[in-house]
Amino acid sequence: MIEMDRLKILVVDDESRMRKLVRDFLVKAGYDVLEAGDGEEALDVFFQQKDIALVVLDVMMPKMDGWQVCRELRSYSKIPIIMLTARGDEQDELQGFKLGVDEYISKPFSPKILVARVEAILRRAGKNAEETSLSCGGIEIDREAHRVLIDGEEIELSFKEFELLAYFVENRGVALSREKILNHVWNYDYFGDARTIDTHVKKLRSKMGGKGDMIKTIWGMGYKLEA
Repeated sequence: MIEMDRLKILVVDDESRMRKLVRDFLVKAGYDVLEAGDGEEALDVFFQQKDIALVVLDVMMPKMDGWQVCRELRSYSKIPIIMLTARGDEQDELQGFKLGVDEYISKPFSPKILVARVEAILRRAGKNAEETSLSCGGIEIDREAHRVLIDGEEIELSFKEFELLAYFVENRGVALSREKILNHVWNYDYFGDARTIDTHVKKLRSKMGGKGDMIKTIWGMGYKLEA
């Protein structure tokens, strides 16, 4: 756990059982939790309380759905948002990322996984409060615009390739195991095999041209980005 004055998290879901489940786990992890049962109430709570650190937001809700709430919040704030959805639909995911959702969790999920994602996002938000752009050895990443420049030339990356490269750059010089990469770039509950990562790294390297050589393979373990 990171050291903190109890950070406030707003949990928005029209199912009270789901809110209680999430609240109990977050409170146990040391957070203060505020609740809202629909989108309109969520915005009321958000604007009354100026110091909410993160929002856990269900997509399917009456009165105002999660997308509308997300749009409203994003027009005022860069607060981290985790979306909960019953549909594991890629179109949903893409829409969410376009709106600036930080993380995407499909129901049903393990509350422990949700807590782990909350902690990771808040840790990252704390570390990168001002750091919306990353750069390293001719690679420039603009998180907000979702753009990558290699020696000044923009390259087209898929969402996962973008996340993968950002993770490598954030952890440059650090040996990252395949398990660590899966946990961070894919979901904690992703039971894929290592070949998924190897395939993405291969594609990423080829798109990076000569800079692809900066991603070193560590045999039997994973990868490391060397500037």
